[in-house]
Amino acid sequence: MATRALQTPIGARIAAASRRAFSGVEARLDAERERIGLWLPVALGAGIAAWFALPAAAHWTGMLFLLAGGALGGLLLGWQSRIGRMTAIGCGTTACGILLIWARAAWVAAPVLAQPVVTAFSAEVEAAEPLPAKGETRLILRPQGRDDLPPRIRVTLRGDQGSAIVPGERIGLRARLMPPPAASLPGSYDFAQRAWFDRIGAVGTVLGEVSRTPGAGRRGQPLRARLSAHIHNQIDGSPGGIAAALVTGDRGAISAEDEEAMRRSGLAHLLSISGLHVTAVIGFAMFLAMRLFALDRRVALAGYVLPVAAAVGALAGAGYTWLAGAEVPTLRSLIAALLVLVAFLMGREALTLRLVAAGALIVLLWRPESLVGPSFQLSFAAVTAIVSLHESRAMQGFMARREEPLPLRLGRGLMGLLITGIVVEVALAPIALFHFHKAGLYGALANVVAIPLTTFVIMPAEALALLVDSVGLGAPFWWVTEKALALLIGLAHLVADAPGAVATLPRFPSGGFALAAAGGLWILIWRTRWRWWGAVPLAVGMATLLAQPRPDLLVTGDGRNIAAAAPDGSYALLRDRAGDFVRDTMSEAGGIDAPLGALADLDHVECNRDFCRWRQDGRVILASRGIDKIEGVDMAAACAAADVVISDRWLPRECVGRWLTIDRDSLAESGGLAIYLGEKPKAVATLNAGDGHPWRNAPGVSGNDEAVPTAALAP
Repeated sequence: MATRALQTPIGARIAAASRRAFSGVEARLDAERERIGLWLPVALGAGIAAWFALPAAAHWTGMLFLLAGGALGGLLLGWQSRIGRMTAIGCGTTACGILLIWARAAWVAAPVLAQPVVTAFSAEVEAAEPLPAKGETRLILRPQGRDDLPPRIRVTLRGDQGSAIVPGERIGLRARLMPPPAASLPGSYDFAQRAWFDRIGAVGTVLGEVSRTPGAGRRGQPLRARLSAHIHNQIDGSPGGIAAALVTGDRGAISAEDEEAMRRSGLAHLLSISGLHVTAVIGFAMFLAMRLFALDRRVALAGYVLPVAAAVGALAGAGYTWLAGAEVPTLRSLIAALLVLVAFLMGREALTLRLVAAGALIVLLWRPESLVGPSFQLSFAAVTAIVSLHESRAMQGFMARREEPLPLRLGRGLMGLLITGIVVEVALAPIALFHFHKAGLYGALANVVAIPLTTFVIMPAEALALLVDSVGLGAPFWWVTEKALALLIGLAHLVADAPGAVATLPRFPSGGFALAAAGGLWILIWRTRWRWWGAVPLAVGMATLLAQPRPDLLVTGDGRNIAAAAPDGSYALLRDRAGDFVRDTMSEAGGIDAPLGALADLDHVECNRDFCRWRQDGRVILASRGIDKIEGVDMAAACAAADVVISDRWLPRECVGRWLTIDRDSLAESGGLAIYLGEKPKAVATLNAGDGHPWRNAPGVSGNDEAVPTAALAP
């Protein structure tokens, strides 16, 4: 009797389901074939990000092998299929990202000061940046004849003597130097990482007077510095500082209060020369050039007006970038603007995600380390969100030209600007929360006024003022510029002081941020319905942030500054004389937007000259704050009765807390700490054991020219 199987074998069913899934994804990719290339800079950036996230060379090498395996897997899937090609090329590009940043980090390697030192030396001034709002000048120096010092040093000079120092001259000085500081708390800004790629091996403060060679400064200040000084002479205070920032990128004259108001109101992007400013300059130059060259009949009839105007705009943008110091963000904006001009002249659509992707790819190949900085992430996220929004059918239909009265047309334009601002704010919120632990909530509304005010009033008026100053007719334009800038600052303070203007949250876990970024890119890049699949990782990533508890204790890397969560939700400092930088860092790490109090003023805290002790979440905390030496025998009982003991000094062997003991030795290995108490307490460290990134294990120099080389002591 013949028999037959009553059901399909499991293996066959799995194979059939796999084939259907493969065919379904292949069909979706075929529908999105014009957008696949946009993932190329994403894959390169993923490799760069993986190098920063993974701790050591063994992990980087292991990731390269995994990517090689993935590329081979893609080839096995078949080069003729889109899935196979995407997998092979994506893995290969990601591997190139790892190799690129690894090679870049090795290329810029330079010695770093091993420990703090006070020393006198002579140096050549590479750059001088006046900071009038702080009464300081920041200098980038190249020490001369001192192999025991890093080749590049950044120092701060207080007082007026720095105003006359110009790049290229040689000076003699005595300074207190220290290695570039790492992040003081988990999730805080890591200056050591940036300093490594800038080849800065030490930072410090000038002590006493600076010696200058006879005749120093005869060449005068460079054009950028002279132009900033001229603007400051025309407009005083923060308005003059913003005016200088718009032209030369010099933000040193903006007061701390006004700069903070600009940040809180979502208008800080106006202070940094970026795409908005470069585009305005190029557009203004093209507009003037087209009007002038159109007057020549031969040029107009030959069709040369537009190409010549584009060339004039490109030269104006390049000159503006050079004048502003040619910083990475400005150069990035110039590259994007030039790509738009090229597309415009070729008759292609001027602004598309392809041009954005090309600009991102060029910047990552040129400066791969810029990927992890907020400037790159914020600018490209904003542009990608704007282009993706205006490529959508709904937005194109809403903004399409139509026969309607002028008020309706203006209202439609303002509504489009508001919608664009809201989308940009949503796109930038995760990045701002990750880097700064805060995000402005009313930035979209503020930018509806601020962007037109800056683009169509402030920058043209300032440009005309500078243009006609040569004949002494700039006063009316400077008056308009000053009043408009005062209005801009007033708007910033109005928005910043509004209730609920800023959302603050504690440290954004790196894994959650990666998920949110991947989900956001998935939504922005694809065009068909499966783009909304990205909402899942985006929601999960943001949920990790919302679920992240606030730390109960914050301890900086030197152990001197401790902040404890107070019962009212704020934080209180062990040493209430801490400076503004420490207070801002503690507030950001704690995710609060309120002043920090004094720990000794709280009712549940007991303090004497040497220690403070208090109970928090069922744990007893003992923190030292004195400078007198105390014998270990005298401390043993108090330490044994505490769950957590914290000191900025070395603790004797007899002092051991029940759960955690923190002193100078342990902080040297862990860096700053964020401590979470409760049933399952944990401590999150700034530094990770086994971190093999070059700025953590840099070759050190002593900074002491009297040190005897070890080799000289050899027999």
